[in-house]
Amino acid sequence: MSVSPRVDVRLDERASGRVAFVTIDNARKLNVLGAAVMEELVGVLATLAHDEQLRAAVLSGAGDRAFIGGADVDEMAVLETADAARDFITRVHRCCAAVRDLPVPVIARVNGYALGAGLELMASCDLRVASETAVFGMPEVRLGMPSVVEAALLPGLIGWGRAREMLLLGEMFTADVAGAIGLVDAVVPAIELDQAVEKRLEAILAGGPAAIRLQKALIRQWQDLPLRDAIAAGIDVFAAAYRGDEPRMTMASWLRARGRA
Repeated sequence: MSVSPRVDVRLDERASGRVAFVTIDNARKLNVLGAAVMEELVGVLATLAHDEQLRAAVLSGAGDRAFIGGADVDEMAVLETADAARDFITRVHRCCAAVRDLPVPVIARVNGYALGAGLELMASCDLRVASETAVFGMPEVRLGMPSVVEAALLPGLIGWGRAREMLLLGEMFTADVAGAIGLVDAVVPAIELDQAVEKRLEAILAGGPAAIRLQKALIRQWQDLPLRDAIAAGIDVFAAAYRGDEPRMTMASWLRARGRA
């Protein structure tokens, strides 16, 4: 009996707060994104966004063959009008936007193929850790369509030259190449993937909860603002941090530990 594609969520309660493990479970089709799964993912992330105890999230694909193998070609092949195409690709964008809008860091656990919409969703995450067996690519032009929506993030991650090469040639490439060009932050043996993700989770949980949320929000602003405005936004965010007690309490503890208070 086949299992319908779905989004699985596991909440891990830790001393420093809650971590959400979100898994796209469509393993028999390389975890591709169809309309139903995309709607479910947006809903899951919207719910998590309202969880004030949430400290971080990990996004992955079920099984060991794929992170997300792209948008569902079976569904795209039967889109008959420009309006239908617009609706479908808007769903892809909404998934990526929901990841970027989550107020806590999202780590992409890249355990296999990350292609097309899957690579865009990965690029929308704050941190990206890949198995050395992962495979990447933006093959849309080879299927008669351009790469769009959050593919616009790629020049900021890897530079315009690499982005043009990736998008215009539509070729797949290895995890080592992805690491070398800065598309992913780390490449590790498959057996060490969860350990590498956990290392980053521990670092996030060691930070101040409010500070981490403010930092992610500020980074999002930096992506959209001219330099002068981005710097000014940072001043506002720094002042906002002091509306709570976290900076004073954290620094007082730091000073006491060093015998300076």
